[in-house]
Amino acid sequence: MINHIYQLTGVKTLCIKYEDISFSKDVIVQPEYMAICHADQRYFQGKRDSKIMCEKLPMALIHECCGRVIYDPTGEFKKGQTVVLIPNMPPPNYGTIYENYARGAHFLSSGYDGFMKELISIVPDRVVPYQDIEPEVATITEFVSVAVHASERFDKISHEIRDRIGIWGDGSLAYVVANVIKLRFPMSKVTVIGKQQKKLAQFSFVDETYTAAEIPDDLQVDHAFECCGGEGSYYAIQDIIRYINPQGTLILMGVSENQIPVETRMVLEKGITIVGCSRSGRRDFEYAVTMMRHSNIQQRLKRIIFEEKPVSSIGDIHKAFEDDMFTPFKTVFKWNL
Repeated sequence: MINHIYQLTGVKTLCIKYEDISFSKDVIVQPEYMAICHADQRYFQGKRDSKIMCEKLPMALIHECCGRVIYDPTGEFKKGQTVVLIPNMPPPNYGTIYENYARGAHFLSSGYDGFMKELISIVPDRVVPYQDIEPEVATITEFVSVAVHASERFDKISHEIRDRIGIWGDGSLAYVVANVIKLRFPMSKVTVIGKQQKKLAQFSFVDETYTAAEIPDDLQVDHAFECCGGEGSYYAIQDIIRYINPQGTLILMGVSENQIPVETRMVLEKGITIVGCSRSGRRDFEYAVTMMRHSNIQQRLKRIIFEEKPVSSIGDIHKAFEDDMFTPFKTVFKWNL
């Protein structure tokens, strides 16, 4: 069967690639909803280094997707079953290393075709069923799983004093991380520091919020998550090193294309542990799906989702990416191609 793959071939340039799809061993999923990530935008807008663009393209974008199973030769999934898809493809044996950091792993929509296809052929292990979650919300499971993974590493690495946890950032990543932290560590106070009061107003479920310009001089956090990325990473890391207590854990989650200077003297003086977190694995997806069934979590996640009109043409894909540039949080769209 001929499958249609919608590939990015250059800056804001999309073309259709035709490829034969096999019904022999993989699960065949019909995508229903997709979400745009900042990484997708960087490729679409050509904001990655030109050398990287040449290495990665052509490729289909999107690594956040939910859909329905239309065929499964293994019998593990039923026809019509709702599922979310894992974009991380680990090697066969990765030992004690998390699958998302294993050597030889590759990530769909980062040098490999993502989910922007008519049909998706994928190994059963990369498919996670879900139920009792609205599809628009289920679409961002991958995004939520990244926060779950960060919370898991934090739980294993940080010391037991967790009276106050700080989160720097007021975008969608910070919002999801705050939800996960409040659920997993209910006894900890969560403080969110951002730049825009309008965005911070969405964090009504945390214990306190401050703009970066109004942080109290006496603020102390036991541990912190950096969720800013870009140029904002420098200022966030600088603040965290100032306000974090001795032997605190700093979880880095924001992506920056440029080098970020770090005040290593204070890192050494305070004995700060810095942990880099990126992407996620199957276990994180499974936890995320369970967590997202909570009605209050699902309602909160809806607040950061902007649903674009259904995508039925290449022109609609362009519009979805252009509109996403002006939405404060997550853009989700129904896939009708």
